[in-house]
Amino acid sequence: MTKTEPIVQRLALIGTGLIGGSIARAARASGAARTIVATARSPETRKRIKELGFADQVTETNSEAVKDADLVIVSIPVGASGAVAKDIGPHLKQGAILSDVGSVKGSVVRDMGPYVPKGVHFIPAHPVAGTENSGPDAGFAELFVNRWCILTPVEGTDPAATEKLSAFWSALGANVETMTADHHDLVLAVTSHLPHLIAYTIVGTADELGDVTQSEVLKFSAGGFRDFTRIAASDPTMWRDVFLHNKEAVLEMLGTFNEDLSKLTRAIRRGDGDALFDHFSRTRAIRRGIVQIGQDSPAPDFGRPHPTLPDAPVPKPYASDDS
Repeated sequence: MTKTEPIVQRLALIGTGLIGGSIARAARASGAARTIVATARSPETRKRIKELGFADQVTETNSEAVKDADLVIVSIPVGASGAVAKDIGPHLKQGAILSDVGSVKGSVVRDMGPYVPKGVHFIPAHPVAGTENSGPDAGFAELFVNRWCILTPVEGTDPAATEKLSAFWSALGANVETMTADHHDLVLAVTSHLPHLIAYTIVGTADELGDVTQSEVLKFSAGGFRDFTRIAASDPTMWRDVFLHNKEAVLEMLGTFNEDLSKLTRAIRRGDGDALFDHFSRTRAIRRGIVQIGQDSPAPDFGRPHPTLPDAPVPKPYASDDS
């Protein structure tokens, strides 16, 4: 990662799990922040941050962390964002940027907005990146490279502040897009939230089937089911809050999904191979489009390594009856 001139002098991170810890590592590797201050709710996590060394300072309280910070990024489940904003609001300095990383933006604007003091630039954000792992050990500096970070500045935000936050995320390797909070929540409902809901459902269904033992589910998991289990292993607290705080958009997309599922059900029941083929061809083209714009690898089986064939035994010489 190429070093750049510091974009912010003092970066404060409230929450240092996968995303917060990756921001700290990427900001340090890129030089995007001169000083990195971090805090976390539990003493055990704060102790681990010190051991990992990705922050210059670890504080016990949120108010200590945000003191004199130019950029404050809240990296916690969206359900707790309002309480944290209320806690840190009086301690934010004039001209600071307050942002977050939540997968839902409408509720973040609603819950955090009332506690943002005048003179502080409130720009919610969502880096569309992650893995199924969580905690401070899960982070890595390259997480955001060539991934999108969506900014949803509230009405009246100073464009210069939005440009500064955009430059920060660009320094971390991300592509940056700006949109309204409501539009973000609708887009992410179909690209992220609904797929997670489907994954949780499919893996749960497999677990509940009485005539398929757990050992068989694990042993014979084909690529499709295996990939669903990766998604379904995501942080349950975070995703509980996502569905509760973006329920309108998720329910709208879920209704559309159920309609499409009914169409496929009828096609299978009626033996309509043409309808199935047309649907599968259209969805295959979407996958190719994702690869073409560089959002996934074109390598077979998602680039997973495959074991080599074992060495074949050397055949014994054929012994004929004449020998």
